[in-house]
Amino acid sequence: MVTAFIPVLDAGASTQSASADGVTATFTYSGTYPNAHNPHLTISRGGTVLFNGLVKSAYCGDVCWPNTIYSRLSVVHVVHLQTGGSPVVVLDLYSGGAHCCSIEQVYSFGATSTKVTKIEHNFGDPGARLQALGKSGLTYFVSADDHFAYAFTDFAASGLPIQILTYTNGSFRNVTRSFPALIKGDATQWLGAYHAQAKTHYQDSVGVIAAWVADEDLLGEGLVAKSFLASQLKEGHLNSALSPLDPSGAAFVTALQTFLHKHGYTK
Repeated sequence: MVTAFIPVLDAGASTQSASADGVTATFTYSGTYPNAHNPHLTISRGGTVLFNGLVKSAYCGDVCWPNTIYSRLSVVHVVHLQTGGSPVVVLDLYSGGAHCCSIEQVYSFGATSTKVTKIEHNFGDPGARLQALGKSGLTYFVSADDHFAYAFTDFAASGLPIQILTYTNGSFRNVTRSFPALIKGDATQWLGAYHAQAKTHYQDSVGVIAAWVADEDLLGEGLVAKSFLASQLKEGHLNSALSPLDPSGAAFVTALQTFLHKHGYTK
């Protein structure tokens, strides 16, 4: 795949283009965040234009901005998200605001069809990065679970466990459990962050340990996580800086188990 970032300096416009397997996507916009405007996407295959129009999203107001928050050189991609068929075009967008929203749009089309279908997913604060995983070489959306933001403490102290989505047959699907090595790496980071809070006497520890427990549940280590929580509860380490507004201690353990069940981490 060849991806090019081409800044057009006149009139304050920018153009980004990506190509693969005969498909080319070109994204243009004017100005810079927070005043970017006129986002426009063109998709062609073998010289035939399949899509040519303004970029719109149900998650944006008047306009979506290119999502350059994560220092991406380009926000338009041509990748394979599922086995067989044509590649798809992925566009990284941002709705604006301090805590919302990173949006991924997928433009797909059949090998012989000229009809383009757009599907989008709101990844919230953590956003998503495109990453080839596994032996298949397919590209996945690697993100974090935004449900954990503010769930047990403020945003800055909240831990967001890893979340991996795939795009298959016109829809996004959570496949995080299929990548245990990545989950283990994420769990190690959250547990390390929790232990580092010993320096502050665990004054606001519930956010990061919640993310670790979620990862452990994904790995099938729920009993290990429960045992660890019990020991930390006994030692008085499960605290929220926002208590009593957010639960600490035994109330946190109960609230966490309810939360994890609600969001599919436990059965």
